[in-house]
Amino acid sequence: MRAETTRGEPARITRINPAQLHPTPGYHHITVVEAGRTAYLAGQCPLDRTGALVGPGDLDAQIDQVAANAVTALNAVGARPEHVVRSVIYVVSGDAAVLGAAWRRLTGSAVGPAFGTASTLLGVARLGFLGQLIEVDLTAALPD
Repeated sequence: MRAETTRGEPARITRINPAQLHPTPGYHHITVVEAGRTAYLAGQCPLDRTGALVGPGDLDAQIDQVAANAVTALNAVGARPEHVVRSVIYVVSGDAAVLGAAWRRLTGSAVGPAFGTASTLLGVARLGFLGQLIEVDLTAALPD
């Protein structure tokens, strides 16, 4: 079993990959949090500050906007991507190559460290806004 612990703030986060489970491409099977406060971010959509959809039909542009929005939301509560303890990524596609490319772009972005935790990547038929191709749902353990 491999465990990694994040310290530095009062929140203690331990991420674990039991040896009996399959290897992962960067996320951890289990995240344990010893913390007092938790932030549940609404699904971060590829919308700009005015509410307009960014990059209609362009998954990369939408991923970049979602990543920027997620960092902004985390910063608003005094958190960083490293404080995320659960993530769910929704991509409008059933194609494994598209899902993999979305994962790689997100993990390489400014919010990338958020996906080293307990993460789920889902291909879906549709999301809430017309033309929306991605949404990211995050939960963070807040530092005091």
